[in-house]
Amino acid sequence: MNSDLLSRFHGVIPAGGVGTRLWPLSRASAPKFLHDLTGSGSTLIRATYDRLVPLAGERIMVVTGWAHRGAVVAQLPELRDSDIVLEPAPRDSAAAIGLAAAILYRRDPNIIMGSFAADQVIEPVEVFQAALCEAIHTAATGKIVIIGIHPTHPSTGFGYIHTGQPLDVANAPSARGVEQFVEKPDEETARQYLASGGFLWNAGMFVAPVSLMLHHLEANQPELHAGLMKIADAWNSDERKSVLQEVWPSLPKIAIDYAVAEPAAAVGDVAVIPGMFSWDDVGDFAAIGRLNKASAEDGIINLGDKEVRVYADSATGVVYSDRPRVIALVGIDDVVVVDTADALLVTTKQHAQKVKQTVEALKADGAHEVL
Repeated sequence: MNSDLLSRFHGVIPAGGVGTRLWPLSRASAPKFLHDLTGSGSTLIRATYDRLVPLAGERIMVVTGWAHRGAVVAQLPELRDSDIVLEPAPRDSAAAIGLAAAILYRRDPNIIMGSFAADQVIEPVEVFQAALCEAIHTAATGKIVIIGIHPTHPSTGFGYIHTGQPLDVANAPSARGVEQFVEKPDEETARQYLASGGFLWNAGMFVAPVSLMLHHLEANQPELHAGLMKIADAWNSDERKSVLQEVWPSLPKIAIDYAVAEPAAAVGDVAVIPGMFSWDDVGDFAAIGRLNKASAEDGIINLGDKEVRVYADSATGVVYSDRPRVIALVGIDDVVVVDTADALLVTTKQHAQKVKQTVEALKADGAHEVL
């Protein structure tokens, strides 16, 4: 890759979202990106950071909540203080990614940013990095570039990208135009998308010149753009905290897809690079079961405290405990047991998606101390 072009690239890691389907392992105070959920020995945010280092070097920014600063710094000790952007409260992805773009734009309007969520599992890393190189070259031609994921099944949980014609971009042979973004479909529609071969999952991976991101944000969300630029203008001054506290709570809450990507695609400013790597957003405990390799002896994935002893008689599944104890499972297939000091979850992989409903019920009951 052209060294001048690579020097313009900055990685951005939005580290937000509680991951309610992974409760009570993932909480507001310790969201899923702070955990090792794959058995690799690396937390999700650490792995995300490490994937970007070969292309971005130290030019990596993390956007996270005030409450997570200490944990993020502990896991990413090389992260510079100037590259930690702290949100007073969640305002959705357009505010988080838009603020990063605004701060970077004030540093250098020629920066190309790449935004990659902190809680995704990607492999092989080298294949991801090759796609990212193509995305950077394509973004340099004046495009907002999405790295799309080849669907492995007719998922109704993801938005889809309808790919267009190939683009003639040097060093980016797989770059294509984008016909449109499609909302989460029903299962029959998703099957049609897979059969056609012209659709990719939208995993929220954006690479774009910061100037172009902000241009479309201003055109489509002028109030949000104005607020973010006001914060960015005060970022390196003594007024940062006061301006942030004044402006942030009033910013519109909207996803970056709706605020920037979809309207930009409508005017031909979006391209896509198909990602030929495996990808998982670790959305529930069934995903943890897919991503971890259970031992051949007992079929149990044992996460958490290393002193936990699991006795499994004809049982399979995922077990987590945050303290030493004995857990015995007898004759239960695909069980999920999550044992913490103040909450116990017992379910099955088949019902893993329903954990979110339990969290919503707890929230409605005012049980915020366990959320």
